[in-house]
Amino acid sequence: MIITRSPLRITFAGGGGDVLSYSGKFGGFGISAAINKYVYIMVNRTFQEEIFLKYSQLEKIKEIDEIQHPIFKEVIRILNFKTPQLEITSTADIPAGTGLGSSGSFTTALIKALYAYRKRLITPEDLAELASFIEINKLKQPIGKQDQYIAALGGITCFEFNTDYSVNAYPLNITPETLWDLEDNLLLFFTGFTHRSGDILQDQDDKTKALDKTMIDQLDFTKNLAYEIKTALEKGSTCDFGDMLHIHWDMKRKRSNMSNSKIDEWYNLGISNGARGGKLVGAGGGGFLLFYAEDRTKLRSAMKQAGLEEVRFSFDWEGTKVLL
Repeated sequence: MIITRSPLRITFAGGGGDVLSYSGKFGGFGISAAINKYVYIMVNRTFQEEIFLKYSQLEKIKEIDEIQHPIFKEVIRILNFKTPQLEITSTADIPAGTGLGSSGSFTTALIKALYAYRKRLITPEDLAELASFIEINKLKQPIGKQDQYIAALGGITCFEFNTDYSVNAYPLNITPETLWDLEDNLLLFFTGFTHRSGDILQDQDDKTKALDKTMIDQLDFTKNLAYEIKTALEKGSTCDFGDMLHIHWDMKRKRSNMSNSKIDEWYNLGISNGARGGKLVGAGGGGFLLFYAEDRTKLRSAMKQAGLEEVRFSFDWEGTKVLL
């Protein structure tokens, strides 16, 4: 049996700027952090020639073309399993549709598991590129490469998304004291809403391809803000980082239908009760609220009284890996 795991992520800055319709024309920049919440893939060999898939549904089929789950289908197909004898199980610490990049984590974990099953090696960069190719080119998703790269590499990582579609990745250069500050004061709360990020990103993608000036200006602003966040964190100015999260929240609300009246209410409650700034993680529409807290105790108390569950986390520094 092969078991792999791939971390979920929170985005510090530059979300949406990695989508190829924007980064392919203007270049993008973002900062993401892998966290110790994971997607797991388990692969075993069956005695019969069949494919047995276990995720939120069960599939037991004979041919690759019969697979209903699109990522399972494309990954197994692209790795050219001619006579599949596969049992694959997927599970996760946090469900999909919550803004933590689960699709990219699932794809990287699945590819890594099937490579290990065949006793083949793949570098983190090649893993991220193959996962991106499957989701973007094969499945035609209106997304970028940030989720696949942060899942494959781990850490708190800066990404430059180049106009030739290549990616430069390097660690955010912060001190241990700043890292401890972020681990202590970044708090994550589940809104109870799930969402389809593809619907929100499709709207952004359509407008960017049409060179909609408002959308381009907003994405330019978000990219420039990401560079400012990088500078603030590398200087150890975490309070400035919190303020910039609030600016990012305001801009993102103008860019897309990423919030609702209840989420706005919870966000404002957080700002009034110890949060310096915050954002919805991911494309929006639901999922998790991330706050940078000046008063952790007050913020936790207010969110608990509002009925939001906190998910405590630390950072992951290993990326997608084989456990067994």
